[in-house]
Amino acid sequence: MSDAETRMRAGASSDVARFVSAIGDAVVVADPEGAITVWNPAAERIFGFAAAEALGRTLDLITPERHRRRHWDGYAKTMQTGITRYGAETLRVPAIHKDGSQLSIAFTVGMVRDASDRITGIVAVIRDETERWTAEKQLRQRVAELEAASDRPDRAS
Repeated sequence: MSDAETRMRAGASSDVARFVSAIGDAVVVADPEGAITVWNPAAERIFGFAAAEALGRTLDLITPERHRRRHWDGYAKTMQTGITRYGAETLRVPAIHKDGSQLSIAFTVGMVRDASDRITGIVAVIRDETERWTAEKQLRQRVAELEAASDRPDRAS
């Protein structure tokens, strides 16, 4: 690789780091074993953990205990095959905030590969949908209440 190519790649890498820091969605990268290697400011805001607290820890940090087995089974399969359906489809799952509260997140993922096409990790772009999910749940409950009330035989005609 020439000096010019090296400088261009370094500049591109620097640009990517700035983009990841600036984006409003969480960007989380984990290595093949599931250890967090990138944790941007939006991830700090959404999950409550500073980068220093998250880096090097596993994704169990934000995965609810009842979902961990399924998560790790899928993670291992994805690392083995290099294939994920969540690059094009959005996955919606619960997550955990540092304070223990439950979040509702939506994300897509992409495989991270080195120059020889070897899988070096997975990147997730994550959005907090807790507020929207809560509002939809309340709306569904209200609709069910209204439907139940309209079906009661003691309803005045």
